[in-house]
Amino acid sequence: MRDIKSFVEAGLIGQFPGGIHPPERKSPANQQPLRRLPLPAELVLPLRQHIGPSGQCLVKVGDNVLKGQQLTEAKLSQGLPLHAPTSGTVSAIEERPTAHASGLPEMAIVITPDGDDRWGPKQPLPDFRQQDRATLIEHIQAAGIAGLGGAGFPTAQKLASQKPIQYLIINGVECEPYICADDRLMREQADEIVSGIQILQYVSNAEQVLLAIEDNKPEAIESMRNAITGIDDISLRVVPTKYPSGGEKQLIELLTGAQVPHNQLPLDVGLLMQNTGTAYAVKRAIIDGEPLLERVVTLTGECMHNPGNVWALLGTPIDHLLQQGNFQAEEETRVIMGGPMMGFTLPVTAVPVIKTTNCILTPTLEELPPAQAEMACIRCGSCAEVCPATLQPQQLQWLAKAKDYDALEQHNLFDCIECGACAYVCPSEIPLVHYYRKAKAEIRNIAREKAKAELARQRFERRQQRLEREKQERLERHRKAAEARKKMQQEKAQQSAPAADQPAATKPAQDKSSAVAAAIARAKAKKAAQQAAQQESSDKDT
Repeated sequence: MRDIKSFVEAGLIGQFPGGIHPPERKSPANQQPLRRLPLPAELVLPLRQHIGPSGQCLVKVGDNVLKGQQLTEAKLSQGLPLHAPTSGTVSAIEERPTAHASGLPEMAIVITPDGDDRWGPKQPLPDFRQQDRATLIEHIQAAGIAGLGGAGFPTAQKLASQKPIQYLIINGVECEPYICADDRLMREQADEIVSGIQILQYVSNAEQVLLAIEDNKPEAIESMRNAITGIDDISLRVVPTKYPSGGEKQLIELLTGAQVPHNQLPLDVGLLMQNTGTAYAVKRAIIDGEPLLERVVTLTGECMHNPGNVWALLGTPIDHLLQQGNFQAEEETRVIMGGPMMGFTLPVTAVPVIKTTNCILTPTLEELPPAQAEMACIRCGSCAEVCPATLQPQQLQWLAKAKDYDALEQHNLFDCIECGACAYVCPSEIPLVHYYRKAKAEIRNIAREKAKAELARQRFERRQQRLEREKQERLERHRKAAEARKKMQQEKAQQSAPAADQPAATKPAQDKSSAVAAAIARAKAKKAAQQAAQQESSDKDT
């Protein structure tokens, strides 16, 4: 950490391997101020909108809800709660298509807005420095805040780490083409972002804050520079435009000159990264007492005739955004959620905005031609040259096709950030990231099945141990009961013993002899009586 500190204090900017320079195409969307949209006819809120499990539903169909009211319950280690983005009625709790390349349905809460936008009770903590760290983390958790840079990791879980933090890095790079949501937010809400940064620094107990912005955002740079004037522990760092400089490990290397070791997290080396949008959401949660209900979404592409950045309520159908952006579909027009590098084409547009939605891209075929048919790899090595994680994309692709999952893990597949740089430069149009995502999913599934099998084995062994223990306990109880009965019989026998001059052992034999003698005597008497009767009868006859 001593080398990192000297690098940072010198104000240096490092380099990361690989990277590309695709056309930026952030204009004209970044030229329009943020705007708010009319309420949609319904809001569709998937229960899970972040990394981790979904919470338990707290409402039922027919319930009236207020803006900001909690809809699901989740503890710190069990995901994030969900809140009503506006007042209205819960019209359904059912499976709906979700924001995923598969378009598969997930359980969602559907709210029909009433148009009043009535707030429920708020719980602001305006003087956050008077609160302890645990209280603020619980407040951020209760507000349902996830990382708004795209990953969607619960913010409170990051902040709950007990490891010492030397540098808090605020990511305002936003390196992917077309997307300019953070750009407009920094231009228009710089003071609120800085307030959120100070809360994050206080909660994480970070010694210093590094605010990073790409040099293609001069207005945002100027706005944030003015907002941090006089704040000594927040330093602005302008990084060169290069994709993917906004990746977590890549930006860390730019700002600190150090690489996060394999299989480690930034927290392991005293670094914590948060997005500018996340900092804004934290400010709204702590200072204003408002949970995460909306986010900035870029509407762009040549088929979007009213491009710009909008405040979109969570649950807003993409169809509603397309309508507000004056989307004019052309033949084979795609609607992409996210940017051209890491986004995915939506199979249907009847999906909602979620916490990780940052862009809706509608390019023409000329503007962004779709990928052509995959051809054979020519082993040019271009993919390896641009990989920011210094992987071997060609080798990974072969292993993924062969389903050699052990070898994939040995070749550090999970270091891949799925930036798409390799596929971008591939002359054979090989969808390399597609293979990596599929292989990662398979490996995770295998790991889950192994975990389930291991859990089942442990449960079986515990059951067998319990049954054996219960069996031994039963045998022990029976043994003790038998001993108790035997003891009782012995005590009873002792109590009913004859006089001391006659041993108790001879009594049964004597009793038996007396009974035999009595029986013989009775038989003799009976026989004598019979003989006397016969004699008397014969006398009468004579």
